Parts: sequence; C-alpha cells; structure tokens
Amino acid sequence: MVTLADIRAAAARIEGAVLRTPTLRSDAVSRAAGAQVWLKLDNLQATGAFKERGAANRIALLTARERAAGVVAMSAGNHAQAVARHAALAGIAATIVMPKFTPATKVVRTEGWGARVVLHGETLAESAAHAHALALRDGLTFIHPYDDPGVIAGQGTMVLEMLEDAPALDALVFPVGGGGLLTGCAAAARELRPGLPVYGVEVEGYPAMAQRLAGSPVSVGGPTIAEGIAVRDVGELPLALLRQMGVEVLVVPERAVEQAIALLAEGAKLVAEGAGATGLAAILAFPDRFAGRAVGTTVCGGNIDARILANVLLRNLLRDGRILRLHLDIPDRPGVLADIAARVAEAGGNVIEVSHQRLFAAPSVQSAELELMIEVRDTAQGNAIIAALEAGQYVVRRG
Repeated sequence: MVTLADIRAAAARIEGAVLRTPTLRSDAVSRAAGAQVWLKLDNLQATGAFKERGAANRIALLTARERAAGVVAMSAGNHAQAVARHAALAGIAATIVMPKFTPATKVVRTEGWGARVVLHGETLAESAAHAHALALRDGLTFIHPYDDPGVIAGQGTMVLEMLEDAPALDALVFPVGGGGLLTGCAAAARELRPGLPVYGVEVEGYPAMAQRLAGSPVSVGGPTIAEGIAVRDVGELPLALLRQMGVEVLVVPERAVEQAIALLAEGAKLVAEGAGATGLAAILAFPDRFAGRAVGTTVCGGNIDARILANVLLRNLLRDGRILRLHLDIPDRPGVLADIAARVAEAGGNVIEVSHQRLFAAPSVQSAELELMIEVRDTAQGNAIIAALEAGQYVVRRG
C-alpha cells in the first residue's frame, strides 16, 4: 500500500523541483456545471503536466549507483518530458524511447530537456519492450509512468495541496490512464479525509481500468482527443490498490471532453489537453452525482496541439448554436447575394464564410447553391436569421 507517510515524504523530496500549483474555484465553470468546481492547475508545471510529480520523486529515490548508470523511460507524451527534465536537474543521463510515429514537436521538446531520444517500434508496446531491453543491457533504471510505488506517491502529492487550499471539498475527481495519479490521490485522501468520495474518469473508447475493476475483458480502441489516457494495459499495482480502496471509475463520452476543453478555455481562460479536461467532463456528464457539491478536480495537462484546440472550440460553437451553417438554393441572378447579406445583417448575424457554387451542386443551371457560416449570439438569434431568409422565399437547410 502507498501510504500518506509515503506521499508526505515524496512532497518533501520534490519541493523546489516541482511547482506547487494553485487550486482555484472557477465561477464560470461552477455556473456551467451546477456545482462548486475547484481546479488544481497542474497544467502550469514546467512541462505542462502533472507527470513531473511522480518522475521527480522516483528519480530522487535512486541510489548512487543507479544515478551513475542513468535512467530510461518509454513515453510519447508528458512522462517523457517529465523524466527528461528531472533527470537533467539531478545531473543524471536519461534515455527516452518513443514510437516512430511520435510527432516531431514532442521529440524536440524531450531532447530540449537534455534526454537522448530513441525512436523505436510502431506501437507503445514495442517501444516499452525496447526500453526494458536497454535497461537490461546497459544497467539503466526503468522509470515506469504509473506502475511504480515511487511514482504513485509523487502523484499523490497533488491531493495534499488540494485539501490544504480547499479543505471543504465534498468529492474529488481525477483522470485515469494507467492509474498512477488516481491511486496516489485516492491513497492520500483516504487518510487525510476518511470517507471523502474519490472518482476516476476514463473516456468511452478507453475504459480499461473500469473494465478491469469490473472483472470484464479489456476492449479499447479508436481515436480520442484524450490520447494521454488512451491506455490498454493499466498498472497492476494501481489496479490492486484501487480495488482495495473501492474507488469507482466513471466513463465519459468524447463530446463531454470536448465540452470541458471549451468551457475551460472560454470560462476559466485555461488551456487543457483532452486528458487534462476529463475530470471536468465527468462533473458535467454526471450532474446527479455532483450537482450542488464542492468538487475538486485537476487540469492535469495543457499540452494540446493548437490546431486541435481550434477545432474543438469551433465544434463547440456549432453545437451551442453560436455558429450557424446554412445551405440555400438560390436563383442565379444579380442582387440575390446582396439581399441575403442584408437580411443576415438586419438580424444581427456576422457572415464569416461564404461558398457560392454554380456548376456542380446546384439542382438547375438557372440556380446556384450558397453555403454560409454565420456567427450568432445564441440559438434564438440563429432562428431569427433563418426566419428572415425564409421570409424572402429562400429555401434554407441547416448544415
């Protein structure tokens, strides 16, 4: 068992090397969720994610011989940068094995912390096998991202800080990938606040921990915006400890994660990656559990690609009815576009994109197809614009 004493010791070891991030109540997020939502901002860490806590503690536990030999880790994401950074701070050589498909930006960032990056394998499993082979061949210490008591204790330091900043929390919610963060935080909460509910959260395409806890076969796969927790093989130590503590893992849909990312960006002015927003996604997706309660969760990572973030925000605007996509079959004659633009403007809409197709999409040679993207305040204004266009005898279809 990882104990509160282990976690307090980890906090002492990593003090000064890992940022003590704030836990803040967000009014905008709380209003949207119908609960008092407190956010632990570990996206503010130097590498942009909570993984520094576990990596820093595990590296601090190395013996003199292990330090001299160096460390190796396997990761295509935040764990790679965390191990690279804290090994460099400790003056320890680090080798990071990444799959061949790893984006160049992640390779460059990891190398930027001073690690030697080895690209090997088509899958994470192949990369992990190679990392273990290097550890055996070169006498390196393998730093596991989650199946290690030192890493788990380091991740659990998050709850020490959360309950110090917000002692009246009624529940805690944490994302689950391999299980290190949830296990450490649940272990700390169990002794600090016996009876305080602690939940894990997985995305619907990768509910491996929920399946293992239920004794079901693991069935995961497919694309997800929460790639940081898209894990097939959960940690055996976290699994055993979570089962022992009776921690429940909730499963949320992709749409809830996108909604949470957008809410954090627009409401709290915070950038979160998919995995980093899943705690809030659970609060939004399970109002029966969290409505009216003081709930603590973490924005545990902010390393999201700018293009993906932009797409999420636009998709959310479409879902909220704040961007209207319309298709119109229009007569192909002078003045029609001007009339449509005037009707949209009089209703207060802002046309942000126009596609006018004469040759291929129109049903008649005497007509054209017009596609409009219009920025509106809300669904009511969007409906008013459609009514204004239909009053001009235009046939309007929503996109």
